[in-house]
Amino acid sequence: MIRISAALLSMVLLLGAMTARAQLTIEITQGVDNPTAIAIAPFAWQGAAAVTEDVADVIQGDLARSGQFDPVDRNDMLGRPSTEQEVFYRDWRAISAEYLLIGRVSGSEQLRIEFELFDVNRQAKVFAAVESGPASEVRMLAHRVSDQVYEKLTGIRGAFATRLLYVSVTRNPSGKDYYRLTLADSDGARPIVLLESREPILAPNWSPDGKQIAYVSFETNRPAIFRQDLNTGQREQLTNFKGLNGSPAWSPDGNSMAMVLSKDGSPDIYIMDLASKRLSRITQHYAIDTEPVWMPDGNSLLFTSDRGGRPQIYRYDLRSGSTERVTYEGVYNARARVAQDGRNMVVVHQSNGRYHIALHDLLTNRMQVLTSTDLDESPSIAPNGSMVLYATKSGDRGILAAVSVDGGVKFSLPAREGDVREPAWSPYLSR
Repeated sequence: MIRISAALLSMVLLLGAMTARAQLTIEITQGVDNPTAIAIAPFAWQGAAAVTEDVADVIQGDLARSGQFDPVDRNDMLGRPSTEQEVFYRDWRAISAEYLLIGRVSGSEQLRIEFELFDVNRQAKVFAAVESGPASEVRMLAHRVSDQVYEKLTGIRGAFATRLLYVSVTRNPSGKDYYRLTLADSDGARPIVLLESREPILAPNWSPDGKQIAYVSFETNRPAIFRQDLNTGQREQLTNFKGLNGSPAWSPDGNSMAMVLSKDGSPDIYIMDLASKRLSRITQHYAIDTEPVWMPDGNSLLFTSDRGGRPQIYRYDLRSGSTERVTYEGVYNARARVAQDGRNMVVVHQSNGRYHIALHDLLTNRMQVLTSTDLDESPSIAPNGSMVLYATKSGDRGILAAVSVDGGVKFSLPAREGDVREPAWSPYLSR
């Protein structure tokens, strides 16, 4: 049995019962020392239609999840200003707030969110801006406000207005597993099930423009690679070869896809031209070559291979055809993912018999272990390079967790029911 949504963004209500099981919750487990205290006053609503979201609450959750901010509890606020004239700095100094964010929401079908950020200690406005868009996307508009505030205060582009893919697995009373490919906001809210199957779903991956996804499905009784349009729900099966068909990875220009096929013998890396479906074989080795990922410049690929005896990361140069080993520290390094700056790479790294997420600097070759749990896998980097999302275990359940690239901030995203795995963080999304 397999179910596919045909108009994904219009089916949230229809899929309510299904998405409730895929809903993720946020549990912050570690933040930075001395986080910045920020007060986010409830945003005023001016003539807006049905109030579906508390905009200030969404922003507060985003900033708290970053681990770099300590939002003030609303119950401690001495005022609730929505305009600059209503701001009295003494009220905010009294509760030790360093910054104050206020805002107003107006409109009905189309919303306009005006917001202003103030430095309490300097008694000055830091900046003011506007976000606008459809009322149905009010939560995403709130995430965009968070992005602007985060960038203004940290100097790093925010990544709250992005989305996540993950696979959830639930078992019915008869012991049969159900797999659901789920799309959600970066905080786990608004989950939409894109695909439901009794057969495994693996390796979801985003196109560079965030409009399509690729994944591996066993619905045809063998692993096959599919791509799917997120606006229409239309799917296309890209491979149907005997043996392994796996690890789809879009090229940075969106025109090609790297993948792993074993149709000619051992698993090797191939590149498919998505327009012509023509395949080019990149590696040809008796060892297992798998898990390709593109470097941001599109000139080379990283992949996992055991050609040296144990799994390690290798780089294939598309211009010269040469292959070189990248990782040497530790007996196991796999599932590489590269930040957009092309410098930092995260991998699954074995240390003392345990599998952790580690950060590898491709310039200095320095390896830093970021996590301390036992069975960490499937890392995915936020588009701003600040956080790594990965799958791990909590007791006997599979959950998602995140860690900052310096290891200082950590939070988990357990599902309300079942296991979650195979996360993929979207690129920045167009408005």
